[in-house]
Amino acid sequence: MSDLLERLRGRGWRLTSQRRVVAEVLDGDHVHLTADEVHARAVSVLPEISRATVYNTLGEMVSLGEVMEVATDGRAKRYDPNARHAHQHLICSGCGSIRDVHPQGDLIAALPAGERFGFVISGAEVTYRGLCPDCS
Repeated sequence: MSDLLERLRGRGWRLTSQRRVVAEVLDGDHVHLTADEVHARAVSVLPEISRATVYNTLGEMVSLGEVMEVATDGRAKRYDPNARHAHQHLICSGCGSIRDVHPQGDLIAALPAGERFGFVISGAEVTYRGLCPDCS
């Protein structure tokens, strides 16, 4: 069973055949699929699954905090099942491919108190951009 399926089952989330297929499609490292890509892969396993079901299921997984939405400069949102592990993203400016990266250090602690403008910071996101080997 995939890590995402185990986490969803642990939350008591009812795993219908449609929900199971969506979760299985998202399983793996460096997975950052669009909703349409999830739907296309899910249809190959469960032909009757609708696009609306995929969108609704992804929305529920995001609401539960088990999947992250990743926005990439005007491109379709992508869905990252690696929501439980702190990481950043490396995005290719050419093809849009995304890889998870794990920079060292505490991004919040690195921000000097004078640069926080009184904010109580709860999180930090950094996106690295460049060209992948295929595009460079």
